Amino acid sequence: MAVANSESKEVYDFLASVSNKYGIGFWKPGAGIIHQVVLENYAFPGGMMIGTDSHTVNAGGLGMIAIGVGGADACDVMAGLPWELKMPKLIGVKLTGKLNGWAAPKDVILKVAGILTVKGGTGCIVEYFGEGAESLSCTGKGTICNMGAEIGATTSTFGYDESMSRYLKATGREEVAALADGIKEHLTADADVYDNPHEYFDQVIEIDLNDLEPHLNGPFTPDLATPVSKMKEEAAKNEWPTKVEVGLIGSCTNSSYEDISRAVSLAKQVAEKNLKTKAEFTITPGSEQVRYTIERDGFLETFDKIGATVFANACGPCIGMWNRVGAEKKEKNTIVHSFNRNFAKRADGNPNTFAFVASPELVTALAIAGDLTFNPLTDTLVNENGETVRLDPPSGDELPPKGFAVDDPGYQAPAKDGSNVEVIVDAESKRLQLLEPFAAWEGSDLKGLKLLIKAKGKCTTDHISMAGPWLKFRGHLDNISNNLLIGAVNNFNDKTDNVKNQLTGEYGPVPATQRAYKAAGVGTIVVGDENYGEGSSREHAAMEPRHLGVRAVLVKSFARIHETNLKKQGMLALTFANKGDYDKIQEDDTIDIIGLQDFAPGIPLTIVLRHADGSIEEIQVNHTYNMQQIQWFQEGAALNIIRREFANK
Repeated sequence: MAVANSESKEVYDFLASVSNKYGIGFWKPGAGIIHQVVLENYAFPGGMMIGTDSHTVNAGGLGMIAIGVGGADACDVMAGLPWELKMPKLIGVKLTGKLNGWAAPKDVILKVAGILTVKGGTGCIVEYFGEGAESLSCTGKGTICNMGAEIGATTSTFGYDESMSRYLKATGREEVAALADGIKEHLTADADVYDNPHEYFDQVIEIDLNDLEPHLNGPFTPDLATPVSKMKEEAAKNEWPTKVEVGLIGSCTNSSYEDISRAVSLAKQVAEKNLKTKAEFTITPGSEQVRYTIERDGFLETFDKIGATVFANACGPCIGMWNRVGAEKKEKNTIVHSFNRNFAKRADGNPNTFAFVASPELVTALAIAGDLTFNPLTDTLVNENGETVRLDPPSGDELPPKGFAVDDPGYQAPAKDGSNVEVIVDAESKRLQLLEPFAAWEGSDLKGLKLLIKAKGKCTTDHISMAGPWLKFRGHLDNISNNLLIGAVNNFNDKTDNVKNQLTGEYGPVPATQRAYKAAGVGTIVVGDENYGEGSSREHAAMEPRHLGVRAVLVKSFARIHETNLKKQGMLALTFANKGDYDKIQEDDTIDIIGLQDFAPGIPLTIVLRHADGSIEEIQVNHTYNMQQIQWFQEGAALNIIRREFANK
């Protein structure tokens, strides 16, 4: 992390005072973690936070090292166990100039995603710096950090500056702002770091905000970046449907007061310029505080006048939690949204929905125009009187002039002493189920495994454990396991949710096929492509295959959180030593995993492929397990170890 390496007593006093008061850990440049990390509902400059969501990284907008992890990792932290991470590399993004006109903070990360791709930030911390970084609002910085998860980054962050101080004061944390302001020189990099970034960062990217153009990223992947001026050309070349059916803004990524106020400035022009919104338009506030404040300030009334729909304060359509009429017809169509992710079927279950990611401002403009190729910088619209009009660039307030307000923020603190709390679950419940411990490793090599699926191309945690209507079963592992890998594309027939059952020779749904293997006492293996498990830090994507009897996942490469989640659940997370060996896996293979009795860090394992024609091939596979993680595998899951240790106490 490229920030000041100071031994100042006042720095330690600051960290200690906030740490003791709020129970949060801190990262000291050059020294790593200097205080035990625990989960909290607060974010502080210079701190370190572990969260159970890939969007935890949003807090980088407050100068934090905020890292998303799986639920099992978080349990370790809350239980007082150490949390570890392989030392990340550093990517520096130097921002010069200042955003103007239609460009928004979202466009910074959309451009970076286009440069680095969905895996270019894997194993790295991304730090933004420069005069351009200082010119951004605190929530704008949060937007950039939030979407950093889509480039695979461990986290993203900014040095502490005045925008963060303003935000802390506006959100009732004047005391923290005062403490941070008193040592602000220690909460950002030494001057030499920013003056000579190539000497301190492993990679440096430079972006001039003066020239930054609004972008649209997609479809089907958040790193396919297209400047708005090139969209007409790209849409024609790729035969993307250009009629915008729905524009969606908000959710966790772009629902700040500033975002909404800039979108409202465009919504007001619909009436002022006698226009009519051509596409359906929705707003999802990210919190009750934002919703309450924008309602007080008249924003919701403005949206209502143009026919927009305001959803509940939740993830909402970002994870498919909306009732999109007609989606079941699976017709080819285009939507634009300000969320982070646009994987196939994520938003509405329709594999033919082409979803593009843009800033709230651009989404609003495209919803008004109803045309994906509309460029608000140069193009005009025809109003209801047949007149040619142009949308004025958006404008808005960084923070609410009247301050934030809320009646009921919806937060309920847990009991200070939970020792007497009893959890009672109805055995007949369809939505809640108590977890049963996973079985420990049997002590021998895994032999006779069947191939469940060889996934082709992008296989995110949404493909492995789909969201939307399935989320009502998050508390019932067996029921939610009925969505296991239903979105993954079978390499052998290019179909989803259709694999061969080697016991019967018949094709059927993935979950039903896996349940048949489990009932017969046959273990299985899942094979995948590059960056397997990217996207949401969805614990169920690891728990479901474990619950149904999958023993190993073998891929070309993993996304960080999913690989750890698999390890935590006692599964084997393996990678091809030679990525070309992916092609050797055949549909009717019976597979052995050899070398587990000598399972050790840095030592490859051997896969034996027994093909249906009687031939046998051996391939080498790698892993990243350390000794502690090998113990997770041997014990059946990390949670089994924690349970035993606490029982012994």
